[in-house]
Amino acid sequence: MADKSLQGKKIAILATDGFEQVELEKPRKALNDAGATTHVIAPDKTQKPGEIKGWDMTDWGSAVKVDKTVGQVAASDYDALLLPGGVMNPDKLRTDKQAVSFVKEFFDGGKPVAAICHGPWTLVEADLVEGRTMTSWPSIKTDLRNAGANWVDEQVVVDGQLVTSRKPDDIPAFNAKIIEVLAGNQSQRLKQAS
Repeated sequence: MADKSLQGKKIAILATDGFEQVELEKPRKALNDAGATTHVIAPDKTQKPGEIKGWDMTDWGSAVKVDKTVGQVAASDYDALLLPGGVMNPDKLRTDKQAVSFVKEFFDGGKPVAAICHGPWTLVEADLVEGRTMTSWPSIKTDLRNAGANWVDEQVVVDGQLVTSRKPDDIPAFNAKIIEVLAGNQSQRLKQAS
């Protein structure tokens, strides 16, 4: 029987044009396979309403359907947040005040946030990395250090509610750790309720 440890969980995937294709699609599939419901959330001003276009390593990839826009949702609607990388995607997100506020809401609510590759750029913009141990694509390690993070070169790093990974090769470990953190979060809530 398949692992359904995330049954009933709702995960927001915040992205826009230029997201790294595999960094959205593979974690999304893993989360869905574990029983979660995932929604792709894009800024209100996407280039083509209703979808965003991925970047597939060296060229444009496929479009992905947008389920909702940032203006239509709140962090309270979800159990966790996924921030895929790609260079263009987080660079655009960090200039969108509404998207940055949406990310902050997850931290303020103590909800898990997972970011891979260049995804942590949005966390820097939201002033959420100071004092945290994390990883990322190597080219943004100085940005993270300058924002007060302890950057390490590891496949996947967990610091409290934050899960980070470096690159597409790390996706299997990243996916496993996201599911573990979310399943643990669910167990803690069940213990508190009893």
